[in-house]
Amino acid sequence: MKLRTNALVGGLLVATVTAMALLSVLWTPYNPLRLNLRMRLKPPSNLHWLGTDEFGRDILSRLLAGAGASLLVAALTVLVALLLGTLLGLIAGYFRGRIDRVMMVFNDALLAFPGILLALGIMVITGANKYGIVLALGLAYTPTAVRLVRGTVLSLREKEYVEASRVIGNSELVTMLRHILPNCAAPLMVLGTSMFGWVVLAESALSFLGLGVPPPAPTWGNMLSSGRPYIESAAWLGIAPGVCIALTLLGINLLGDALRDWLDPRMEQG
Repeated sequence: MKLRTNALVGGLLVATVTAMALLSVLWTPYNPLRLNLRMRLKPPSNLHWLGTDEFGRDILSRLLAGAGASLLVAALTVLVALLLGTLLGLIAGYFRGRIDRVMMVFNDALLAFPGILLALGIMVITGANKYGIVLALGLAYTPTAVRLVRGTVLSLREKEYVEASRVIGNSELVTMLRHILPNCAAPLMVLGTSMFGWVVLAESALSFLGLGVPPPAPTWGNMLSSGRPYIESAAWLGIAPGVCIALTLLGINLLGDALRDWLDPRMEQG
């Protein structure tokens, strides 16, 4: 029952945010970048359902466009982190020995830094732009994927079917790709779902600090930041993006819990 409820609620929330992002590519009620100073700081109405901001831009249109930007950054970041983490973790766990020790020393050193702090350091080099954020957050979250894949590979490399693959003459590369890598898919799916939520929150935090996608391009984080000075006179500026961030994270977490329980039924029984 819990599994079905989490999957249903989480799936609906994630599907809604995804639909917002896809819709913004084709249509928005107004141009999210167009200024209209005559309509600045207007409350929600039949013309602007969620009101307008300090430059007269439609909040709903900017929320839709911001959903696309936030989800694109999160998807690319998770892809970068999982690809790098899988490659490095597979090598470290399979070959062990000196390679494993050297790689894990660097990996543990990176894990000692909070992800957002490490991303800030990387962005000093890459600069504040969409792809700089992807690279910075991707590298920041790669050590977590490396640790997970390495631990999984260490338990798999001693299985009978892996030994049989070596005995019949398969190369190390074939053994890793055909017999070990597919068995890492389940834990990577769960990690990827959780990581997606981490990245959405981290990207929003960076944008809130002015280090994300540069204005006037809308993201939920920079919309939240721009609404901070008007929290008393125009609360809708901060409420709308804040609710979107909260509901997105809730949906991702519920979906991740359901996916974890589905892949490991013992978790649901516990």
